[in-house]
Amino acid sequence: MPLSGKLHLISAMAAFATIASPMVAQESSELSRLAEAWLASPHGDYRSLSFSYWNKDGEVPVACAACHSQPGFIDWLGADGSAPGMVDHAAAINAPIGCASCHTSAAHALDSVPFPSGVTLDGLGPSAVCTVCHQGRQSGDMVLAATKGVGDDTVSPDLTFLNVHYGVAAAVLHGADVRGGFHYPGKSYVGRFAHVPSANTCVTCHDAHTTAVATDGCLSCHRGVKDIREIRTRHQDFDGDGNNAAGIHAEITGLHGQLYAAIQAYGAAVGNAPIGYADGTFPYFFNDTDGDGQISSEEAVFPNRYQSWTPRLLKAAYNYQVVQKDPGGYVHNPSYLLQLLYDSLENLSERVDVEMSPLRRP
Repeated sequence: MPLSGKLHLISAMAAFATIASPMVAQESSELSRLAEAWLASPHGDYRSLSFSYWNKDGEVPVACAACHSQPGFIDWLGADGSAPGMVDHAAAINAPIGCASCHTSAAHALDSVPFPSGVTLDGLGPSAVCTVCHQGRQSGDMVLAATKGVGDDTVSPDLTFLNVHYGVAAAVLHGADVRGGFHYPGKSYVGRFAHVPSANTCVTCHDAHTTAVATDGCLSCHRGVKDIREIRTRHQDFDGDGNNAAGIHAEITGLHGQLYAAIQAYGAAVGNAPIGYADGTFPYFFNDTDGDGQISSEEAVFPNRYQSWTPRLLKAAYNYQVVQKDPGGYVHNPSYLLQLLYDSLENLSERVDVEMSPLRRP
C-alpha cells in the first residue's frame, strides 16, 4: 500500500475509534501521531537517496538491502524465517525503514552486532537495531590491509579511496573497541564513550520515531550553554587556535580543517597531484585540476577521481572521512575523533609542513 494510503487508513481508524471507544480512540490517535512523526523522519523518507538510489535497477542489491530497505532489514534479522545475520536476496525499492523493522520479536531480542573490523559487540540492548546500520562499511583494519607492503609515500595504482560510508555514529561511539577509524601503530585510542546512565543508549538521546535529538536533557545537565555544540568537559586547546572557550565541537572542526589543509599539501607535494574533497559526491576525493583549492562541479565527476594515493595519504583521508561522516561525533565520542585527527596530522607532518607544537592530543 502506498504510504499516503497508510495514512488515510490510520485516519479512518482513528475516526472510527472515536465513535467506538474512548480508549481505542486514544490508542489510534497515538498511532497516527507516531506514523506522522516517522514519515517526517529520515527513516520514513522514501524519496530520499537512501531509499530511491536503486529505483533505476528495480531492486536494492543484497549488499545494501539490510539498511536501505525494510524487507532487507527484516531478512537480516531473520524475522522472515531466514537465517539471521545475512541477507538472502535483493529487496524492494522505496521501502524505508518502518515499524516492522524495529517492532518484531527478532528486533527486540537483538543484543549482539558484528562490525566491519570483525569485532562483535554484545550487550547492546535497545541500541542494537540502530547499530546494525550506523557502523559504516569499512574499518581501520581494512585500510591497513589495503596498504600493506607499499611504501608509506609510494604512489600505487592499486590503492583507491576506502569510504567508511555514512552515518557512522556507532563506530565512533565505540571507538577503539571496534576500530572504525585508522589507528596508527604505537598509539592508544579510547574505547566506548560512557555517558551518564540516563543518556547512554541511542534511544535515550534520539527520539525513536523522528530521530531528533532530545537536547533539553543535554542542556539540563550542561548548564550555561544554549547549544549542544557549546558543550565541553575538557578544557585544553586541542586545535591550537588559542581559544578553549568554545565547545568541543569547535576543537574537532578546527583540527578537521587543519587535516584537510595537510592532505591538500601532501597531495601536491608528494603525490604530485593536487587533491580536493567534494562532500556528497562519491568517491569524495578528486583531482584539483586547476589548483585553486576547490573542487568544482565539473571536477567532482568519477573519471576525475583522485588516483595518486600513497598509504600515508590514504590513511589520513580515511580518518578525515570518518570524522566528516559523523556530524554528531562531538557528542558520540569527542576524544576518539580528536585522537584520529591529531595522529593523522602528526603522520603527515613527516612529509609536509604541519605546525604540531600548539596542538594537543587527549
